[in-house]
Amino acid sequence: MIGIVSATAAGAAAGDRLAAAWPERTRVYGGPVADAVRAAFAECGQVVCFLATGAVVRLVAPLLGDKRTDPGVVCVDEAGRYAVALLGGHGGGANDLARAVAGVLGAEPVVTTATDAVDVAGLDTLGLPVEGDVAGVTRALLDGEPVALAAEVAWPLPPLPLGSAGAYTVRVTDRVVAPVAGEAVLRPPSLVVGVGASRGAPAEEVLELVEGALRDAGLSAASVAELATVDAKAEEPGLVAAAGRLGVPLVTYPAGELAGVEVPHPSDAPLAAVGTPSVAEAAALLRGGELLVPKRKSERADGRPAMATCAVVRRPGRGRLAVVGLGPGARDLVTPRATAELRRASVLVGLDQYVDQIRDLLRPGTRILESGLGAEEERARRAVEEARRGHAVALIGSGDAGVYAMASPALAEASDDIDVIGVPGVTAALAAGAVLGAPLGHDHVSISLSDLHTPWEVIEGRVRAAAEADLVVTFYNPRSRGRHWQLPKALAVLAEHRAPATPVGVVRNASRADESSRLTTLAALDPAVVDMMTVVTVGNTATREIAGRMVTPRGYRWQESTR
Repeated sequence: MIGIVSATAAGAAAGDRLAAAWPERTRVYGGPVADAVRAAFAECGQVVCFLATGAVVRLVAPLLGDKRTDPGVVCVDEAGRYAVALLGGHGGGANDLARAVAGVLGAEPVVTTATDAVDVAGLDTLGLPVEGDVAGVTRALLDGEPVALAAEVAWPLPPLPLGSAGAYTVRVTDRVVAPVAGEAVLRPPSLVVGVGASRGAPAEEVLELVEGALRDAGLSAASVAELATVDAKAEEPGLVAAAGRLGVPLVTYPAGELAGVEVPHPSDAPLAAVGTPSVAEAAALLRGGELLVPKRKSERADGRPAMATCAVVRRPGRGRLAVVGLGPGARDLVTPRATAELRRASVLVGLDQYVDQIRDLLRPGTRILESGLGAEEERARRAVEEARRGHAVALIGSGDAGVYAMASPALAEASDDIDVIGVPGVTAALAAGAVLGAPLGHDHVSISLSDLHTPWEVIEGRVRAAAEADLVVTFYNPRSRGRHWQLPKALAVLAEHRAPATPVGVVRNASRADESSRLTTLAALDPAVVDMMTVVTVGNTATREIAGRMVTPRGYRWQESTR
């Protein structure tokens, strides 16, 4: 929750704008300002104060405890010109909050955290627990000193200026290691703890068993990703409570799936009870990995039978492939999610002209693999290969990467040994539709006229089906120097079912600086004005031109207006 505190009418008005933009995330605090700040600081994960920074410093100073638990605090000046990340830039999320507040209010974010200032990913912003000499290693990174990466567990990281040797080290490990000056330790979520429990097993017994197994194996509880068990134990109170206290999810699997996992220590007892000869080992091993701690039972001081079992598996680090749609070209149509994925990637793969569009959004050190037109399959294979090597990869495409773009060839190459994330973008049909008016107001279809990968007979059949179904049609790849006859042929097919006056919209370079558009008719369209940078949208029998805009009604027929 974000607490909002203000002292003046102008501050209150700006705070109301934030509350309206984020109604589920904000709480407005009224009354005396000092009381409001204290209450928000105690009750919220983040606080936005519409007050002078000096006043907020004096008010929060007595409240400060630990940078890892204090809320992030952002100050906004009386005129709403600046959103200042005052406290908890990384740990409390104040830096990101300042940027978000600035976006809502039209202000300028002010972030003074050193790593943010030089665009280096902070070690405490990677989404992994971090321990050790974080400050010392961060200073070395900022000063350009050699910092080594010691990755005992492969894990996809954003671009960091790390090498193979140096006086400072970033260690990626799930093992317990002694603190060393000049070493920061990142804890990847690489451990899965399989657990089995009798009905009524106490949470304390489960926790003591799990923590003891990790301790004896020299493994860090900070690297536990989940507890795993059989579906029949999904609501077992002791397991649910243990997972909650460890801060990890309780993941469950059907007994039939667990029964198919080969384990070193099967037993008749769980087979009779829940239908699988193994719960702890099978649940931990189901998705693969190395068995570090074989099944062990809890020990009870009173000598009664054990009520819990556990096993620990290290899952291999998985590479990450984000397939990112960049939109039609305008920078403000690149989504925040796409920007975040670009900044997270240590490897970028893309068409050279698309790379040029977003090069400034990448973090320093991002490895760029770019190529020219016609190498789509090669780029897809390269992106998947890099992800399989354990990297965080972004594969970019224009528009939406899943529409006539890179998602299909990439996913055809990818297997289940990497994580794949799709980031949607504004596709050309939508960008062109917004320029034309509302041509896609009812059922519509997109058809590519490129016959490089699809026989023309198939394409023509699809055009004919769309014509017979009275669908609005958007043509992608409508015409090039080597393919000049396909568009006239497709228009002729549509003309068999649509009137010559049917509206047709032609948009070139939608959303870009040299955007151009025209509204014409099916009979009057000159294919010579169309090229590969153009989108052609042909209306259905209900589409009309209204005030120079192309509009398709939401219903099957136009409603009579009373005005």
